[in-house]
Amino acid sequence: MSKARKIRFRLDEDKIDALDAIAYASNRDRSSLLTEGMANYLDLQAYHAGLIKKGLIAVKQGRTIGTAEVQAKLVALCAPGAAIQKNRVDRNTRYV
Repeated sequence: MSKARKIRFRLDEDKIDALDAIAYASNRDRSSLLTEGMANYLDLQAYHAGLIKKGLIAVKQGRTIGTAEVQAKLVALCAPGAAIQKNRVDRNTRYV
């Protein structure tokens, strides 16, 4: 792990208040939440960059489909009785 360094930035007061409320509720400090949030943001950006790279490679290799085929796939997914309907969670389902 690399050496931690301090940085400073400005944040709207309402966002600071929201951050402090989350920190208090989770018994953590503001700094740990900001560190975790930044790590998540950087991971997400790297993930998106990887998806874009894969997409560009697919385009170069000609592995694409046309608009009409995409529309047909979406219609099939949204049709009554489609597989997506089977995965719906009952709104009364409770998670513990």
